[in-house]
Amino acid sequence: MTLVPAALDAVAVGRWQFGITTVYHFLLVPLTIGLSLLVAIMQTIWHRTGKDAWLQATRFFGKLLLINFALGVATGIVQEFQFGMNWSEYSRYVGDIFGAPLAVEALLAFFLESTFLGLWIFGWGRLSKGWHLACIWFVAIGTMLSALWILAANSWMQHPVGTVYNAETGRAELDGVGGFLEVITNSVLVWEFTHVIVSAWLIAATFVAGISIWWMTRAAREGGKAGHAEAQETWRPVAVFGLVIMLVSGVLTIGTGHIQGQEVARVQPMKMAAADGVCVSDTEVAMTVAQFGSCPTDDSGEPTKFIEIPYVSSILFTNDPHGEIQGVADIQRDLVDTLNANPDFVAKYGDAADYDFRPPQTVTFWSFRLMIGLGAFAAVLAAWGLWAVRRGRVPTDRKLGTFALITVPTPFIAASMGWILTEMGRQPWVVVPNLEDLASGGSVFMLTQAGISTAVPAGQVLATLIVFTLLYLALAVVWIGLMRRYAREGIHSSTADTTPDDESVGALSFGY
Repeated sequence: MTLVPAALDAVAVGRWQFGITTVYHFLLVPLTIGLSLLVAIMQTIWHRTGKDAWLQATRFFGKLLLINFALGVATGIVQEFQFGMNWSEYSRYVGDIFGAPLAVEALLAFFLESTFLGLWIFGWGRLSKGWHLACIWFVAIGTMLSALWILAANSWMQHPVGTVYNAETGRAELDGVGGFLEVITNSVLVWEFTHVIVSAWLIAATFVAGISIWWMTRAAREGGKAGHAEAQETWRPVAVFGLVIMLVSGVLTIGTGHIQGQEVARVQPMKMAAADGVCVSDTEVAMTVAQFGSCPTDDSGEPTKFIEIPYVSSILFTNDPHGEIQGVADIQRDLVDTLNANPDFVAKYGDAADYDFRPPQTVTFWSFRLMIGLGAFAAVLAAWGLWAVRRGRVPTDRKLGTFALITVPTPFIAASMGWILTEMGRQPWVVVPNLEDLASGGSVFMLTQAGISTAVPAGQVLATLIVFTLLYLALAVVWIGLMRRYAREGIHSSTADTTPDDESVGALSFGY
């Protein structure tokens, strides 16, 4: 599709708008989820030990959490409007199911986290230490509950369960209370939620460790005796804390990601076949490191591949080095046959042979590898950092501090690549058919092209796409600028004239 026709195509510009706003919003979400928990743990350590370093760490990273939370709320509001405007046909068709978990998220989880975050911000010195600590824990719980309900809606789009099609209204509807329970116990949701949560911990821990290591090495190297004391007493404990969380959450991220990938391969075989470059069905399948070109829908050949690691793909998909993986061409043929046998699909879309059910393979293939490759930076930092601080050491290596800062954005980008893989790999479906139900003649499904609004012209969507892109670029500058500014300020004791257990430490504040 060339540039001008794409700019005048409502589906194309609608997808671009939703993709840009969603990816930017998702950059902020995992840090909020993970950092709220880490700040809660820091404040708990201060509550239990009375050590001033943990109070200062709580306030320092709490301030960065507030900046991130504010930008996250501002960018998240846009998502709701797009469902009712650009994608109103989608909302009309599946709103009965999709809207339920989103409503619960807004009414329960978001108000929980935002209310207690406000109490936490303004409760310093006003609430008792115990109640103030409880506030930040409620914030951490609220962020995870928000993720649960939003991912419940997304997981349903990936694997629609608990749903019946109402022929009279032409809409998909929840199959009663039992259907709602199926939605929130969806097998895709279980592993998508756990993978997102532990990867959020990894992102936040990398953020905490990266900043702390940079400050620790700098203070020890340039601050003289006082700087060395600050590095030893303040930054080193927080750095070790972040590195340990990185190590634990990194292992959990790999494990949950592996299980999630196998679940996706079961319910969306085309997505994982395209992501791993498996063009034809085979056993003992090697993993391709680099691929250029797309798998054809027939047996005409394969794209150009470089560096293949034997057996790895079979192990990833089946836990068996000799396991069989279905290829893109075979999945296309099977889908055409299955969909043509489904009267609902034929009545709405016609002959399935007229459709290409492959996702954009270049994006799907490379987002999968970038997700894995960028995650390796965190593993290197965790190993290097823990080795450098072993046995009470305070490193002064400038290279370690620089690498720590370079590593901070890598898990953010890796998580975004994972989200792009999840959403782009679902195409051309906005609601992927449940293969188990399709075989019996049922299922709810929707092609992306059918979900776009018929009342909003492409020109209007293009105009808002340009405006939102420019606005989000400006917000990105503000976000990065504020995070950089307050991260560079470091920790400055505001309790020099108080005892470590003094509750009168003042509310969090920003200077402009």
